[in-house]
Amino acid sequence: MIRLRVKGYGAVVMIMCLSLIACAGPEPMLRSNAKVQLQGREAAKLDVAACQHKAEAAGLKPGTGNRSGNVAAGAGLGLISGAAVGASAGLIGGVAGVTIGAAVGGALGVIIGSVGGAYRPLDPDPPYGDAVVRCLIEKGYDVSGWE
Repeated sequence: MIRLRVKGYGAVVMIMCLSLIACAGPEPMLRSNAKVQLQGREAAKLDVAACQHKAEAAGLKPGTGNRSGNVAAGAGLGLISGAAVGASAGLIGGVAGVTIGAAVGGALGVIIGSVGGAYRPLDPDPPYGDAVVRCLIEKGYDVSGWE
């Protein structure tokens, strides 16, 4: 009975961690140049926030590129591919082997796909990204991409 409670808490903690990761939106990656070294990372983050606010004030939207969508897509793909691989590996054991192989493969596929989806790079909508990058370049920063 105690084991079930511990497993339940572990699942809750894992879901909370994944949901915190999922909230993060795309952010521009700044190269370390003279501007960043002179002002520091905190001032650069403030300038990034100001440029993002400026783009949003102009009516541009950051887009739907978020981690939760990537996690869901990775989990779905992992479930399907993991179940297929597990079922084909379980063919030797007959119906029971196929069932167990599909279940275990699907579960592992969901876990691996979720983690892979969480670390997939995020890209904003192109007009929004272009406006933020242009603003940062005008302020003297070098943008190397989005994360």
